[in-house]
Amino acid sequence: MNWVETPKIITETSNGYDRSEILDVMFQNREIECVGEITESSSNSLCRQLRYLEQQDDKKEITIFVNTPGGSVDDGLAVIDVINAIKCPIKTICIGKAYSMGALIFVSGTKGRRFMLPHSRIMVHDPLIMGGIGGSALAIKSRSDDMMRIREITAEILAKCTGISIDNIYKYTAKDSYFEASEAVSLGFADEIMTKF
Repeated sequence: MNWVETPKIITETSNGYDRSEILDVMFQNREIECVGEITESSSNSLCRQLRYLEQQDDKKEITIFVNTPGGSVDDGLAVIDVINAIKCPIKTICIGKAYSMGALIFVSGTKGRRFMLPHSRIMVHDPLIMGGIGGSALAIKSRSDDMMRIREITAEILAKCTGISIDNIYKYTAKDSYFEASEAVSLGFADEIMTKF
């Protein structure tokens, strides 16, 4: 079997055997994944799933499994906005890594419901400029001003969700800062280390 393929779940019914995708079964259990690079496509998928599950039951918890190197800031912020806009409590579980924008999505889970597996890690840093900057001096200044605005927005999200002072957030994000699960919990990036599902 190719390990990249998602195996099917086979169940016996009165009409014979039924094959279901694991992700479909997880979705029925209100479990969704934020895995791989955060892009416009993955962000739209996450936002749709969150909105749909809220429509089904706006009081029941939704679990997001996070294992991502990060990605697009704008698309990650869209996911965070939807997490904050829906009424459902959100449990986040870091499996592997929650880096960059993935860390912001992870910490945006409901306080007290943000879990890390023992060997998972979080990494925070300032937003990165992708590609070269060129053009007129005014164009470069405009781009720089926008990056500083995004830096403030992401730092405020981290400070609000973790209880860490904004000054300390800026110290952490000045470089790539990695936190093992136990350190992430002690600092406030996560609430608990999970050893059993």
